Amino acid sequence: MPGKKSEILSRLTRFLKLDADGLRRFVLQSIIEVREFTVGSLHEVVNRRYEVSRKVVASMTGYICSSLGILRVNKASYRSPKTYTLREEYADIARTVLMLTS
Repeated sequence: MPGKKSEILSRLTRFLKLDADGLRRFVLQSIIEVREFTVGSLHEVVNRRYEVSRKVVASMTGYICSSLGILRVNKASYRSPKTYTLREEYADIARTVLMLTS
């Protein structure tokens, strides 16, 4: 598992290095704070500070989930929205990366 955590650390670092306007950092901080969210609820939080569309938030959430691998996704039924949860084993790594790249 230590190899997996170091890979997640490097992926998160690269993700935040490409942050030009602070949106990626804010999304990651919001995910850490709420722990469990839908794209709609995360969009509401992000839209208070940044003027972004729901598609932008959905795209970033998908990237964080698939490429970074720090989110778990759950869909209760066909009509319900996907619920994303921050994986507990990577929460500390995400906090550390945010502190180191500030």
